[in-house]
Amino acid sequence: MTRITLLAILAFAFSFTTTRAEQPPNIIYIMLDEWGYFESSGMEHRILDTPNMDRIADEGIRFTQFLAGGNVCAPTRNVLMTGQHSGHTTVRGNRGTAPIRDEDFTIAEMLKPAGYATGGFGKWGLGDVGSSGVPERQGFDTFFGYYHQVHAHTFYPRYLIRNSERIPLPGNTGDMNHGETFAQYLIHDEGMKFIRDHHDGPFFAYLAWTPPHGQWGMPADDPAWLKYQNKQWDAKNQKGTHDAQMYAAMVEMADRHIGEILDLLQELGIDDNTVIFLSGDNGGQAYFQNDKYPHGFHAPNLNPRTGERFRGGKGNFYEGGLRIPFMVRYPARINPGQTTPHLGYFPDIMPTIAELAGLPPPAHTDGYTLTPTLIGRDEVNHEQRSHKYLYWEDLTSRAVRMNQWKAIQPKTDAPWELYHLDHDIEELHDLASKNPEILTKMKQFANEAHHPVIDGEVYDETQAFDGHEAP
Repeated sequence: MTRITLLAILAFAFSFTTTRAEQPPNIIYIMLDEWGYFESSGMEHRILDTPNMDRIADEGIRFTQFLAGGNVCAPTRNVLMTGQHSGHTTVRGNRGTAPIRDEDFTIAEMLKPAGYATGGFGKWGLGDVGSSGVPERQGFDTFFGYYHQVHAHTFYPRYLIRNSERIPLPGNTGDMNHGETFAQYLIHDEGMKFIRDHHDGPFFAYLAWTPPHGQWGMPADDPAWLKYQNKQWDAKNQKGTHDAQMYAAMVEMADRHIGEILDLLQELGIDDNTVIFLSGDNGGQAYFQNDKYPHGFHAPNLNPRTGERFRGGKGNFYEGGLRIPFMVRYPARINPGQTTPHLGYFPDIMPTIAELAGLPPPAHTDGYTLTPTLIGRDEVNHEQRSHKYLYWEDLTSRAVRMNQWKAIQPKTDAPWELYHLDHDIEELHDLASKNPEILTKMKQFANEAHHPVIDGEVYDETQAFDGHEAP
């Protein structure tokens, strides 16, 4: 490489960084709990109407094979926040009380020194009050919602948490499904207030909403519930109530709240320079099953066009447990109406946000920035990198993805399975015995990726969630 060429590259890189530093974008990450891959009208769902979710994809880019960081709530959030895959993270199971470490480096900690206001609203799940994992120790100026991930199973808790302080909710007694104060309304209002208060920017708003997961219940006068309350569906319900109807209402309520955020950005004049990420947190659950609906009444993992389904769901590493909706909208820089098959997962979010904000890539991340796919290779002056392999583990199972090969060890003492997703998206035909050399290579990747867990610290157990509202 000539000196002139090197100087030209450095000048372009400096120009890109300083331009972003002068006008860094606001960043909103919206994550819905258990929102399934096909649970939107944009994916031709037979019931759900989600115009605002669809608008984010239509006015930006939709990823068709984007994968979560884990198969349950807390581990996937750990991967998202730190940019490390689950062979390196602190929290690898849904134990509820397990916190991340002080040494863990989060997206909020990355953005805050660059002048970003940092706020989180919803479900944290990475450390309860009195631990090393509380969000205000992890770069957030403010966090309002649930700290303990089991606490988030109710929409009518006795209290929510703001920066480790309990905020009592009037009229709530601990009944999982009923009360006077609906938590999601408060969480959404606080997120909107944060955006309004910091619209001069830049800001990072992490909106980790609980809907549609949890013990379903919502106000009787919510427009989404009024739409579905009288639907007579032959769906198996958990408690003899209208749970399937409530689930549909939860999804459409979340869509309405997304629409209110889009309207607020327009009102404040910051829509053009605000990046919105929208995703699920892990694969969907086949709720409300019966003989007529073996994949669940709302069929989160069933392709309505082809009849193919992703195997499994939340709690395992088959495609149904990992494949999530993922879309990004950034009017100033992302051309609308795009769809990409690029294979990515949660470790890629942190380096992507870093580059969008004009920051150097974090040294510790296991991900690659998605900006060449989002904005264009010519704009960012580098190619889109692809993973040699993607890796997941929890307390009892492991999985590796290498291009379209997928290797899974479903239990610690179980043999590895091997699938080729181009030919077998349903993961029905185990090819391990026919391709031992490929499986050997992927098992080597798994061993390479795994590091022993180093736990976070609990300083004061008396302040933690007492489990009173747990199901």
